[in-house]
Amino acid sequence: MATIMLDAGHGGADPGATYLERMEKDDALRLTLAIGELLQQSGINVIYTRTEDVYETPARKAAEGNASDADYFISIHRNSSPNANQYTGVESLVYDSYGPARQMAENINRQLERTGFANQGIHEQKNLTILNKTQMPAILVEIGFVNTERDNLLFDSRFSEIAQAVADGIAMSI
Repeated sequence: MATIMLDAGHGGADPGATYLERMEKDDALRLTLAIGELLQQSGINVIYTRTEDVYETPARKAAEGNASDADYFISIHRNSSPNANQYTGVESLVYDSYGPARQMAENINRQLERTGFANQGIHEQKNLTILNKTQMPAILVEIGFVNTERDNLLFDSRFSEIAQAVADGIAMSI
């Protein structure tokens, strides 16, 4: 069975995007742990970059992923925009637009769209350490905008469905 490295974005002194009292690092960790539990229940091996509120550099996380022999590296984040309530939806970032990371990202986005998020698509991003230093297919998933009320309401009210959607998108791709 496949091994998935799950990364909860940010952590520790790095809160990620913030909005009012909400911090991306907290949402990312809570969701990552829920996704991991669902994957494990379906027989998929899961390794985490963090399971508590600590910070590791993206380079360290990529090195941990490479040392783990994981088959995929998935980093969970919340998006943000310059102005509150400016944008909505999910997007996934991949190193290049072809191959297994792209396919998994499409599956994850499609599943998240079913929970009510707008699907903002898959975007190639060559300059992110998490994507360009990992030796396995890697995806950074932005699950709603942390500074958009609609996305936060959806994130909170459909949390279990969102975790299941990401887990399903991963499982259908391996």
